[in-house]
Order: sequence, then structure tokens, then C-alpha cells
Amino acid sequence: MSKINQFISIIIPVFNESESIVFLLDEVKSVMATNKLNFELIVVNDGSQDNTQRVLEELTLKIKELSVICLRKNYGQTAAMAAGFDNSKGDIVLTLDGDLQNDPNDIPKLIAEINLGYDLICGWRFDRKDKLLNRKIPSKIANKLIAKVTGLKLHDYGCSLKAFKKEIIDDIKLYGELHRFLPVLANIEGARIKEIKVNHRSRKYGSSKYGIDRTFRVLMDLLTVWFMTKFLTRPMYGFGFVGIISIFISLSMTSYLLIIKILGDDIGNRPMLMFALILGIAGVQLFSFGLLSELLIRTYHESQDRPIYRIREIQGKTKNATLT
Repeated sequence: MSKINQFISIIIPVFNESESIVFLLDEVKSVMATNKLNFELIVVNDGSQDNTQRVLEELTLKIKELSVICLRKNYGQTAAMAAGFDNSKGDIVLTLDGDLQNDPNDIPKLIAEINLGYDLICGWRFDRKDKLLNRKIPSKIANKLIAKVTGLKLHDYGCSLKAFKKEIIDDIKLYGELHRFLPVLANIEGARIKEIKVNHRSRKYGSSKYGIDRTFRVLMDLLTVWFMTKFLTRPMYGFGFVGIISIFISLSMTSYLLIIKILGDDIGNRPMLMFALILGIAGVQLFSFGLLSELLIRTYHESQDRPIYRIREIQGKTKNATLT
């Protein structure tokens, strides 16, 4: 696709942002016009309870590039992003928040980086304009934890300002609260990822929709993403290995206790007997979980005709083959 003819999809999930959305869309439209970029605007109204929907309806009459997706209730940012992704038509897909804290002037910079050959460009709120205790510190801890667990080294996983190649978005299926882990999910798909510094602005209207409770949701989702990163196509390696180790230790303890019993000692009141039984049962269960997980993964891949590999390009005589 020629860079001149590129079509850009800009997805903005909103929840109770009636005061800021007018100014944000004006900024985005101005930036795109100044840089002569072909684009569509997709605003996903995630069940707003203020005047956001009425404001958006009025804006659709003024902005020809604007489409509004109105969800039936507040499903959360992950669902809102998924709705935007599913309805986007652009070669490059960008996301940003609807609260004016992301700067639309950074959009051309992200697009330029994508055109250098990257699949995903992540914004890094280097000079973040948020409260220290309930936003910046928990975010910094979470970023370090995610980087450590997943192996993908980024400074800012939570920045909504991101740019994706369309084919990467098509390979990612969002559910739960996994929008925070989009870079990790893209990395699983073999994406080339780069992080760049972007401007971050203080909130002018409304208040943050996130509380400290999201920390616990992040931790739960992190376990899911960690498992997907390590064992998405080979769950038996995780469950089965631990199960076999548990069974081996249980058999070793049981053999030792059996020898002692044969020699005439009483083993009925030994804690090791109970420990050996628990390890044995746990080992069998873990091994069984591994087998069931293998069957589920096989069903998952085969039912969706989903290959276990991704091809970036094919060169030579077979270059006209269908890429996966």
C-alpha cells in the first residue's frame, strides 16, 4: 500500500466525556487535514450516562469522517476497543483516549514510525500529568511487573495512544480486560514493536474513570497473559512438567516409606506419608489438566482455522502465495 494512499482509522473509546469530545475531535481533524492524511474517525460510546451520545449525534452531522458506535451498556474499555477494531477499515489503526490527555499532534509521528516497518508503535507518557499516589506510582510498579513477567520491555503499557498495522489487529482477539496488554498480545503474534515518547496533558474535564481496584484486575490478567506467552501452543509443557515432578517426588517418598515399613517401623503417624499422598494426587491432576489443555488448544486452533505461525512475507517464486 502506497503511503500516499494509506487510509487511517482512529478509534476513540469514550465513557461520559461529553465535555471533552468536541475539542478532541476538532484537534484530530485539524491534525489529519494539516498532514493531508486520509482517515476515518470511530468513536465508541461505551454506555455513557451523560450527554455524550447527544453530542456525538450532533457531531456526525458536521464531521463526514465520523462514525459512532453506541454500545448498549458500559462494557469496559477492552470491549469498546474491540468494537472499534472490528469496524475499522484503515491500513493503520490508531487508538487514543477521549479525555484530551493524549495529544493528537503525536499521531503523524506514530504513523511515520509505522511506515518504517514496525507493526505496533506504543506511546510513552514520558512526562505524565497525573496524580502521583493513585496513578503514577501504581502505574510504574505495574509497568515494571508486566515487563518482568512477559519479557517485553516497555516503559508504559497503559498509554492508549498506539498505532497498529491492520493485519496485527486482525490477529488479536480481545476479551476480559486485556486492552492493557495489547503490546504483549501483539508480541505473541510476532509483531515488530517500538515505543516512542509522546506528549501527555493534564485532564481539563471530568474525572478519571479508573480506581485503585484496577490494580487487582491487572494482576489477574497478567497471569492469563503470562500463560499465553509461555504455553499458548504447548500447555502440556507447563502443567505436565510440574505434574511429572510432583508424581516423581511422591513415588520417591512412598518408596522410602515402604522400605521403612518393611524394616518394621511405623509410618502411619509420619507427616511425610500425607505429603506423599498430596503430591501424588496433585501430580495426577496437573498431568490431566495438561492433557485437557492440549485438547482445548487443538480445538481452539482447528475450529478457527488458526495457524500456530505467522508469515511476515514470502520472497521469490512463491511470493504470490497467501500469507498467514
